[in-house]
Amino acid sequence: MAALARAQPFRRGPACLGRPLLRRQGGPGARRGAGGSEALGKGFTRGVLLSTGSFLVYETYRLISRSAEVHASFKVEEVIEQADYLYGSGETEKLYRLLVQHKNSEDAELLWRLARASRDLAQLSSTSTEEKKQLVYEALEYAKKALEKNESNFAAHKWYAICISDVGDYEGIKAKIANAFVIKEHFQALRYFHMAEEADPNFYSKNLLFLGKTYLKLNNKKMALLWLSKAKDYPAHTEEDKQVQKEALELLNSI
Repeated sequence: MAALARAQPFRRGPACLGRPLLRRQGGPGARRGAGGSEALGKGFTRGVLLSTGSFLVYETYRLISRSAEVHASFKVEEVIEQADYLYGSGETEKLYRLLVQHKNSEDAELLWRLARASRDLAQLSSTSTEEKKQLVYEALEYAKKALEKNESNFAAHKWYAICISDVGDYEGIKAKIANAFVIKEHFQALRYFHMAEEADPNFYSKNLLFLGKTYLKLNNKKMALLWLSKAKDYPAHTEEDKQVQKEALELLNSI
């Protein structure tokens, strides 16, 4: 019996059901452990790649932004160069069409040139009365905007004063008197005419005429003759320049 018991193969009984089974190395548990490490590795790699990608995106954006700023600056200079050429050539309508495309610009140099171009277009004999009024008010707005963008810009002050005087012609004597005080802040009497001329010689035919007329009122004929002669000889780029030439000649003949 004892021999038979020893010879009988071992059978797992119910008592064995509650015992934990030992996991073999390389079994399902081991595979899950390996998979976790692998997932962790992949997650780390993905994080590094995302960080690198974010940095590259940022650097690309920074370079593009810088390039756009340089391009914008270059474009402004290019437009100003074209504008000055057209102004010197007396191409008033072409000049206005060029600059009005940039009416939303943040550049004071462009904006005061647009104010001047709008005003010059208003002076053309081919411009209707209604269009002239609209252009005069537009010119003032552009000059005002130029001042807002750069309060230290001398040309912006100069054309703002000129434009606000023009607008006064449409708003009656009360408005003209009120505007005179504003103009005084930007462009006063004889001293300011001279300052304007020193800063930018022959910039504006009417400034030469104003100097001549002011000296006439001061009974200084010698200086009046000097400035009125300059106004008469000023190259006529605009209709206003032609009117200035005519008035200067009449005043010279009257002295």
